[in-house]
Amino acid sequence: MTVSIFELFKIGIGPSSSHTVGPMKAARLFLKNAVEEQHFDAASAVIVELYGSLALTGVGHGTDKAILMGLEGETPEEVDPESVDLRFHQICRDEKINLLGNRTVPFSTANNLIFHKDEQLPHHSNGMRFSLMGHSQKTLFSQIFYSVGGGFVLEETEMENSSSENSIRVPYPFSSASELLQHCENQSMSIADLVLTNEKTWHHEDKIQEGINRIWHVMQGCVRRGLESEQSFLPGGLHLRRRARNLFRELDQERDQGHREMMDWVSLYAIAVNEENAAGGRVVTAPTNGAAGVIPAVMHYCLDTRNDFNEAAVADFLLTATGIGILFKEGASISAAEVGCQGEIGVACSMAAAGLASVMGGTPKQVANAAEIGMEHNLGLTCDPVGGLVQIPCIERNTMGAVKAINAARLAMRGDGEHKISLDHVISTMQRTGADMLHHYKETSLGGLAVSTIEC
Repeated sequence: MTVSIFELFKIGIGPSSSHTVGPMKAARLFLKNAVEEQHFDAASAVIVELYGSLALTGVGHGTDKAILMGLEGETPEEVDPESVDLRFHQICRDEKINLLGNRTVPFSTANNLIFHKDEQLPHHSNGMRFSLMGHSQKTLFSQIFYSVGGGFVLEETEMENSSSENSIRVPYPFSSASELLQHCENQSMSIADLVLTNEKTWHHEDKIQEGINRIWHVMQGCVRRGLESEQSFLPGGLHLRRRARNLFRELDQERDQGHREMMDWVSLYAIAVNEENAAGGRVVTAPTNGAAGVIPAVMHYCLDTRNDFNEAAVADFLLTATGIGILFKEGASISAAEVGCQGEIGVACSMAAAGLASVMGGTPKQVANAAEIGMEHNLGLTCDPVGGLVQIPCIERNTMGAVKAINAARLAMRGDGEHKISLDHVISTMQRTGADMLHHYKETSLGGLAVSTIEC
């Protein structure tokens, strides 16, 4: 187990962790590698080829814009979301790009950014090939990358050699829920405490808390911007109206009148985050962008309903959620292009349920039970974004994931943690279900809702 909390919870921009955050990182990494290999200075052009899901839904997911920002040296954490569209259109208009901010070469989006919609690279649906060209169109340097979900990026050789021989050893390694629970029992530790101990392998405890606080701060800011945005429609061809601002006004008025239905507020928080994500705003992958609203919505539920949701409780929630997210990342997938939306909304729901159960005082077994319930009722969930945009059904789907997570945690807390179906069983079932799922239902916009409505 070598996944850090700051890998599962990344600060980036919308609308997609696998189609926006990952490709931006890959583009920049490719050029950094070219510099190290001493090919960069001789380059006269760069060619980017996209395959599989990246090709089929890349434009709707902002992959083209993200890659150009990455080629110019930007990172998902630091890029100004407000500048992306302007810079993208400038590159298209001028037909030149400034690689890593210090080398300008000709660049035509029609000729240098190629979408292979009928082809897929061997290891994952989210494949991309980058090539630096010299004079006479000679290939100087080329690499293949895969965006494997949640903003994680692997180079082709890493995909081919996936063994953990070079993995950093942590005090309490685990690859299954049973191992995780056994560690907790043996050491009399909570899941959060165990994950924190492992996290100290990479970071000092003060830095961990500082990073967790920043994640929560960005999540809160994302909710706030979503509630306050005066933008009427989301970008893209669906002309989908933003709802969070008006919903907030309605619910706020009802609250002033003494009426407050908490599940309406939970749904509002999720909508606010995912409208910001769909608009390309600053979000936290949790564990993906398409599912970025579930965990913040449940955390805001804690903020609204608990007097003890302080800095320590925030850390408890997110560290516990990390422990569960690691199990899915290592044992199955968090990529919708690989296993459908069960790998995004389903995993986010499971993580949120676990985090909430922990904050409610649950034992490790109760926390695992909450996580199991959260995923069990998302098994088979397809990814079929209408128009290739992270909007329908993605935004409302986050509300359902958040509500399910709360219900899962509350159910688990009414029990003693013992249950017939284990979390490990559910994770393996989720993986097999994803393998059985038709390609059309895995972030391609070739099936399901994406093709069922003529008006879309």
